[in-house]
Amino acid sequence: MSSAAASALASASAAASSASAAASAFEASVSAETLRANEAAAAELAKVSGGGNAGADVSLRGKPRAETGGLLAVIVSITNRTDKKASYAVQVDFTDAAGKVVESRIVGGEDLAPGRLVQPLAISRKPADLNLTPRIAKAQRY
Repeated sequence: MSSAAASALASASAAASSASAAASAFEASVSAETLRANEAAAAELAKVSGGGNAGADVSLRGKPRAETGGLLAVIVSITNRTDKKASYAVQVDFTDAAGKVVESRIVGGEDLAPGRLVQPLAISRKPADLNLTPRIAKAQRY
């Protein structure tokens, strides 16, 4: 019995490591500028309480797993609906069937002209066999 448990634990650990490695490889294809923008977005969201001021400017759309090496990834569509240049920070939470947040990812878009759309990816690092649902937790215009 303990041998089966150890084998299951090793299998789960290997799956988590594989998912994390796949996420790292996939994210490595994203430009350094996008990563820098995401870091700026994280710093901005740290100042926000509640859901933020830009929920109406943001939406999510799933990306086919065939295009992401099996990973759960969502396209975060951010549109500057104001009449001034603005930057955006978005937190995407990945929740399990019970609604518990399993993982959060932060993306952003900087200095968007009025009407401009950007579509960064929020990529889960959790194993692909988990049934997670992405949702917008915070969206802040600054």
